[in-house]
Amino acid sequence: MADRRSFLGKLGKGAAYSTLALSMPTPLLSHGESSKDLVRKNKVIGIIGAENSHTRGFGKMFNIDKKFPGWEVKYVWGEKEEFAKQAKEEAGIPVIVKDPREMLGHIDALIVDHRHGNMHLEAASPFVLAGIPTFIDKPFCYSSDKAKEFLKMAKKIGTPVTSYSSIAHSYANDNMREQLKEMGNINQVTCYGKADINSVYGGIYFYGVHMVEPLIYLFDEKVVSARVNVNKKDNLNSTASLVFENGMMATLVITSKKYGWQTFVETEQGMVELKSKAKKVDPDKNYVDMVTMFNTGQEPRSHESIVHGIAILEALHKSVTTGKWEPINI
Repeated sequence: MADRRSFLGKLGKGAAYSTLALSMPTPLLSHGESSKDLVRKNKVIGIIGAENSHTRGFGKMFNIDKKFPGWEVKYVWGEKEEFAKQAKEEAGIPVIVKDPREMLGHIDALIVDHRHGNMHLEAASPFVLAGIPTFIDKPFCYSSDKAKEFLKMAKKIGTPVTSYSSIAHSYANDNMREQLKEMGNINQVTCYGKADINSVYGGIYFYGVHMVEPLIYLFDEKVVSARVNVNKKDNLNSTASLVFENGMMATLVITSKKYGWQTFVETEQGMVELKSKAKKVDPDKNYVDMVTMFNTGQEPRSHESIVHGIAILEALHKSVTTGKWEPINI
């Protein structure tokens, strides 16, 4: 935690540093680097955060499996030295930095991958201010107001930014959305999935994002209110309810025995499980669209959708404490 506080303290120096970041030449020449080094074969990604297994997954995908030729993860900063070393060893990420800002001027894209979503925006800010395309892992943050402020800043500067659940942003979920078009009016949805309202990584925010975001991808209607029904005997298997603008209700059943997600919808024929008929593709849409954004600057998800997802999680998180229906403020 001392490492995290030190990192956040450094980034919190704010505006003065942001101005400096914007004025830095790109790329910078480090000690011993020649002008020939500026002609790089690959475009370079840096990752902030190594506590997540995702960081090792990103490194393996780019550096070892080479799913996206022309791109490599070259730099990593870890919350603890041991996390960064594990990423270096297992994912072939060659350079560990002691301060994330050492990557400025040396990377073409950034991935922010803390387990604690409340650390994401502060970590990303200097890089977004410097114009570096940025993918922020789930959850984007813990506050819809902070999400709006951050995305407004990114839009003003012109830096492409995105964030999403890999379950929501997938070819499988796209296929299920297509299936829904043939099912007529849906007024009830039941989702089963892993979450923990007491998680040390942000409670419902951490895995709850994988239950909430697929729904707002599947249906065009906005969620207007949310409530968590806490099982005081065993909080792990509580439930939650969402009400959409058109009156449709979604029940989220928080499972505790098996990792996985299922979705059922009520049709004229009864309850039907939504199952993707799409052929599995590797890499999936979440990775393809992230790299496409790095290459083209085209954001694969609207800022409004990102804020909508965070606002729902925010209401659910509040409801855990109040026990009441909470409005979705967007």
